[in-house]
Amino acid sequence: MAEALHNRVRELREARGWTQLDLAEQMGVSRKTVNTIENGIFVPSTIVSLKMARALKQPLETIFWLP
Repeated sequence: MAEALHNRVRELREARGWTQLDLAEQMGVSRKTVNTIENGIFVPSTIVSLKMARALKQPLETIFWLP
């Protein structure tokens, strides 16, 4: 059984008034990448996770956690 990775991406993004495209542009990825991460479909690589943390100005542990 694969482990799930929970995230607060949507909550943190919306708190900034950003669209998925806004966050994607900050990270240098596609809007679809942000969408699939938010919905738990895609587990991001370390590099993508760190780019997200930098864009959202949050520690990685605030954005992602294991159940």
